[in-house]
Amino acid sequence: MQTIINSQLPEFKLQAYHNGSFKTVSSEDVKGKWSIFFFYPADFTFVCPTELGDMADKYAKLQEIGVEVYSVSTDTHFVHKAWHDASETIRKIKYPMLADHTGALSRAFGVLNEDDNLAYRGTFLVNPEGQIKIAEIHDNGIGRNADELLRKVEAAQFVAAHPDEVCPAKWKKGDATLKPSIDLVGKI
Repeated sequence: MQTIINSQLPEFKLQAYHNGSFKTVSSEDVKGKWSIFFFYPADFTFVCPTELGDMADKYAKLQEIGVEVYSVSTDTHFVHKAWHDASETIRKIKYPMLADHTGALSRAFGVLNEDDNLAYRGTFLVNPEGQIKIAEIHDNGIGRNADELLRKVEAAQFVAAHPDEVCPAKWKKGDATLKPSIDLVGKI
C-alpha cells in the first residue's frame, strides 16, 4: 500500500450543496488554501450527522485560520439538500457538501468501500500547495472529533510556517515545540 501523505490532491469536479444552492466545486477551487476533505458514508444515517454537526460547530474557527471544509459522500447533491431541509443538525452546516455519486473522489483518496459504494470515514488536510498533510481513515462505526482535528490542523500550519520545528504529542497552539537536533537524541 502506498502512502497518501505528501501526494497531490487528485483532480476532481463535483456538484455540491452549499448555502441553499447547488454549485460546482473542483480541485482548482482548492488551490492556494488549506482544505479539509471530510468523507462519510451516507446522508440520513446515524453517526454521520453527529460528525457533520460537530464539524459545523468548529467551522467558524477553521475559517478564522484559513481552512475550508468539504464534506463528501457518495450521495447526490439533491440528497444533500433534502437532508439539509429535513435535519436540524444538518441545517447548521455552512461548508460545501460535495456529491461524489460515482465514487471517483472517494476512490482517489482510498476511502471507497467497493462492496457498497459508500465511503469510509476519511479525514484529509490539504495544504495550499495541494499536498495531503493529514490522512486518517476510520471504520464507519467510529465517529471523529472536530476538536482533535482542529488541533492537528493548527499543528500542520505551525510546522508549515516553522519548518525547523516539530509539534510533540498533545501539542496545542501556543505550547512549546521541539527543534530536532542531535542534542535532543535520547533526552526526551
